Amino acid sequence: MSMFCMTLIAGAVFGGLGMAIPSAMAAPSKTNMDASTATPLTSAELYRLYHNRSWIWKDGAGYFSVKGRKFTAVSGNGKAGSYGVGTWFITQPGKLCFRADWHTKSGTAPALTCFSHRKKGNVIFQKREPDGDWYVFKHARVKNGDEYAKLRSGNYVSSRLNKIEARLSATR
Repeated sequence: MSMFCMTLIAGAVFGGLGMAIPSAMAAPSKTNMDASTATPLTSAELYRLYHNRSWIWKDGAGYFSVKGRKFTAVSGNGKAGSYGVGTWFITQPGKLCFRADWHTKSGTAPALTCFSHRKKGNVIFQKREPDGDWYVFKHARVKNGDEYAKLRSGNYVSSRLNKIEARLSATR
């Protein structure tokens, strides 16, 4: 499989997740504009947000394990199911990234995704890098639509990952 095809797979798989990750991106609000003057989260604050938690997406989830900083994720179901295995890491202040090899029925491709985080008072903003828009990730009083509300303690990925992995292995 050519590198071009692998890149297309990664883009299709992870691009689909990108649309599912922050639902707040579609509707910028006045609050979004405040992110430009907000302070980046510290590495410790980011670690506390994500460690040993699963981020539940529209059609999957990603798990940020403390052990080895392992990142695992699933997307889709049945023949369209895919999974990613890699690592998560914190870079410059306020930036969380995860790098994973994504496995689909068509093959495997690497993907790197990063999110920047800032805070102003008790409000946390987030934006997908490199060219996403800032949106409220967590209001001072968490609202149902906050992406933060989709972070849950524990691993909501592994059982579904094992099923997708087995299904993909059987088709190769």
